[in-house]
Amino acid sequence: MTEEWCVDMEMQNANMTSVKGPDGQMLTLADLPSPGISRWVTRRKAEVVAAVSGGLLSRKAACERYNLTDEEYEGWEKLYSRHGIKGLRTTRLQKYRR
Repeated sequence: MTEEWCVDMEMQNANMTSVKGPDGQMLTLADLPSPGISRWVTRRKAEVVAAVSGGLLSRKAACERYNLTDEEYEGWEKLYSRHGIKGLRTTRLQKYRR
């Protein structure tokens, strides 16, 4: 982790401690997937999108933490906003991207 990322996280923690997660439960930084995750199931993607949209984590911090490109995160965000958690299924991408 970079020093800049850690400072960014500390500032965010001071401002926001939890947000509503995709299942309606409160979501904290401790509830988010671990950095370095290699298997992205729909629930984990939705948790990251909810954390960013709720202000728990900045988009930049999320992309750095999870080694995501802006385009990859943006795709998750669009699919989640249009189709909900089911839109994040990799097996359904062709259906939802039309």
